[in-house]
Amino acid sequence: MRLVCFPHAGGNAQLFHGWSSRLPADIEVLAVRYPGRQERMGEPCVESMDELADRVSEALTSYSGVPTALFGHSMGASVAYEVAARQEAAGGEGPVAVLVSARNAPHHASPTALHRAADDVLVAGVSRLGTLGGDPYAVPELRELLLPVLRSDYKLIETYRPHHPAVLRAPVVAYAGDRDPGVSHARLTAWGELTTGGFTLRSFPGDHFYLAPREAELTADIAERLARIPSGLRA
Repeated sequence: MRLVCFPHAGGNAQLFHGWSSRLPADIEVLAVRYPGRQERMGEPCVESMDELADRVSEALTSYSGVPTALFGHSMGASVAYEVAARQEAAGGEGPVAVLVSARNAPHHASPTALHRAADDVLVAGVSRLGTLGGDPYAVPELRELLLPVLRSDYKLIETYRPHHPAVLRAPVVAYAGDRDPGVSHARLTAWGELTTGGFTLRSFPGDHFYLAPREAELTADIAERLARIPSGLRA
């Protein structure tokens, strides 16, 4: 089985660096590398959900033939959902599960406009959610590199407003930190409206970035859920 992971706004694939060693050997872990960061720093960021989901979906066509689950954190949850919708609509192999983390259901998202705000306001708005440790925006050289990426990602997610969201066939599992100020129980459970395959909500102690200190528990839960997928879908 394969697990494809989608980072948060301003984030990168490094978030999932340790997951392969925590998951069973028969689960291959791939992480989406968005343009504009790490080795793709020279490429322009994508500021449209449709464009990003289309590009990721196209890239994943070369990874067909293996049952695949999608995991997305924060902005990445919405991207994973849109990729899953495209895969199912194409009539080919859709994901066997869609795992969404720290993100309200897209048709119940709160409207915000931080991507238009001043730099300090944008950083403060992101910082209130929690951190992965340290404050990279306090380092002038890093701030200069990271802010354009963060602003572009926020433009993507804040302008993403699906009027008729697709209902997936794949089961959906929503994860969240129990002290995440960016989500609500009602809006998390609304993910259940976007699947006919079954819905589960699981919370862990922590804020928006609970998945870093709770990596062991989260990956164990994911492994257990993937192991329960019927063998016919995994074969």
